[in-house]
Amino acid sequence: MIINLCLGSIYSWSIFKAQLKAVLESYSYYELSALDLMWPFLIFLACFAISMPLAGGYIEKYGPRKTVMVGGALTGLGWIMTSIASSIKMVIVGYGIVGGVGVGIIYGVPIAMAVRWFPDRRGLAVGLTVFGFGFSTLFFVQIAYVLITASGVMQTFRILGTAFVIIMVILATPLVFPPHGWKPAGWAPSVPKPEAAAKCELKRREMLKTKTFFGLWLCYFIGCLAGLMAISISANVAIEVGGWNALKATLFGFSPVLFLTIFNGAGRPVFGALTDKLTPKNTAILSFVLIIIASLMIWQVQTASIYIISFAILWGCLGGWLAIAPTATAYFFGVGDYLRCYGVIFPAYGAGALVAPFMAGWITEATGSFVNVFPYVVFFAILGILIATILMRPVAEE
Repeated sequence: MIINLCLGSIYSWSIFKAQLKAVLESYSYYELSALDLMWPFLIFLACFAISMPLAGGYIEKYGPRKTVMVGGALTGLGWIMTSIASSIKMVIVGYGIVGGVGVGIIYGVPIAMAVRWFPDRRGLAVGLTVFGFGFSTLFFVQIAYVLITASGVMQTFRILGTAFVIIMVILATPLVFPPHGWKPAGWAPSVPKPEAAAKCELKRREMLKTKTFFGLWLCYFIGCLAGLMAISISANVAIEVGGWNALKATLFGFSPVLFLTIFNGAGRPVFGALTDKLTPKNTAILSFVLIIIASLMIWQVQTASIYIISFAILWGCLGGWLAIAPTATAYFFGVGDYLRCYGVIFPAYGAGALVAPFMAGWITEATGSFVNVFPYVVFFAILGILIATILMRPVAEE
């Protein structure tokens, strides 16, 4: 959980942009646009999504300890490189490429550890592990703000980068996979009912041939796309619906977006536990139903209280998919080749993260209102229900 808390700091990018813009412009003769300042984060998301599946085989070969140490060193190096950058291209290389690859290398390790050490409560264990990633923004924004105020943005990158290297080496030390076939004392896997489909242990190449894989990948993509389309315009909708200051007053002065990140983190163990209880298919359908309800509420009733309720649900469902998908991978395809299997499924999140902001921006420009994004979110959620109903079933049924 603490490893993910550190990795999730990458999502605090927005707090660095204003001061970083001023520093970089002092080295150049042109003004940086909003898009220029988004490129490091977009490149990070792409490198994160690409390197995560590629790292799966190496985690199995070299073990979780060495993998976390290497990934942590790269993550910290990326931040340190950013601290000496004199152009946006150097920031892209450091923060985006080096930092993104570092996070991608590590990201699968805590999830694989949770899946193997807690077979009796996989969903809950995965949810609690990735809870750190979702909760990180709320935690690190406060630290970054203090450091930026005291030392400036470049020194903040240097301090945090150095800290990440040290912390990752320390946290990597006890990490080891359990022996093959290990299970908790006193726990025995439940025996499937005669009519129930048997669990499968598939290699990645075998998984790729199943309809279940395509169903899970598409539902993961749609869940992230729908959630991120809404979340990417959270601040804009807050202003359009009732005014930023009015919402802050409702929340006793707390930033609405920072408040909602609590639900992003909390949604992970909640939906992870639900996946254990309800099966991945039913939990996926539940998340899409909640997305539809929340989107219809904010589309039709635009008040401060409805905004808070709707976006709390949307942030919770988005976080939930970061627990549903890895748990479903183990549920449907087993744990023997888990890292390589989930490595292929995880890019669905990266694809959703890259497409969602652009789609939300295009709809807003075409319709003239941020609120008009939500009917499209409803459409994607309905599509997700159909796909989950048809394709997300145990592989043995095929």
